[in-house]
Amino acid sequence: MRNALLLAFLATMAYPMISLAQPSLPAGLPPDRFHLYVLAGQSNMAGRGTVEAVDKTPHPRVWMLNKDNQWVPATEPMHFDKPAVVGVGPGLAFGKQIADQDTSAFIGLIPTAVGGSAIDAWQPGGYHEQTKNYPYDEAIKRVQLAQQAGTLHGILWHQGESDSKPELVAAYEQKLTQLIGRFRQVFNSPAVPVVVGTVGDFFIPKNPSATQINAILLNLPKQVRRVACVDASGLTDGGDDTHFDAASARELGRRYAGAMQALENENRR
Repeated sequence: MRNALLLAFLATMAYPMISLAQPSLPAGLPPDRFHLYVLAGQSNMAGRGTVEAVDKTPHPRVWMLNKDNQWVPATEPMHFDKPAVVGVGPGLAFGKQIADQDTSAFIGLIPTAVGGSAIDAWQPGGYHEQTKNYPYDEAIKRVQLAQQAGTLHGILWHQGESDSKPELVAAYEQKLTQLIGRFRQVFNSPAVPVVVGTVGDFFIPKNPSATQINAILLNLPKQVRRVACVDASGLTDGGDDTHFDAASARELGRRYAGAMQALENENRR
């Protein structure tokens, strides 16, 4: 028995137990310094680009609400809608640029996008069969939870591929306008900036109705206050004529950041 205890003691000396502490937000971080941004829409917001080293490098002031509703340093992939294919989206590049623009703030990204979801899934009770998910309802829960720690500063929306069909496109503007109004009401943030983005050029040849979707998105700032649209022109796909490659997803994120900053600056004037 004595020998056994001695051997056990020596084993702990040779291989000491290591405890890795989970990174956490600074204690006592005021909500007004924790700026929250919602990442909503379908697969090109969720991200399908190939993850590289730069995408695994966190920024000390950019965090994300993970699948388990915990705040962790933001790295790609951020979303979890379709784990087998999820990859680089615009969210992390957006967050890093926003953080660099305001060095006093911490950025909280809230991934809610669901690949393949049509805009009809983004209404109360809307169901998405592919993922067995309620995109709108789940987004509301996650954002309201995040608002307990921070202040909502913006919403990013990239969606439209699933609605690029002749029978759906005519109703798209009304549905998106209603969604923005619903978000603002439920989040108790009537003037929160919203930035939308056009679908990629590469998607249009096989889906001609996407031209109309893009026209609606580009015109939306004239129809709804505190809204901007970023143009995805010139960006490239990853070989499937649908999803941005990693470099283009990052560039799209930077375009979102520039548009969001412009909207926020308008509010300060």
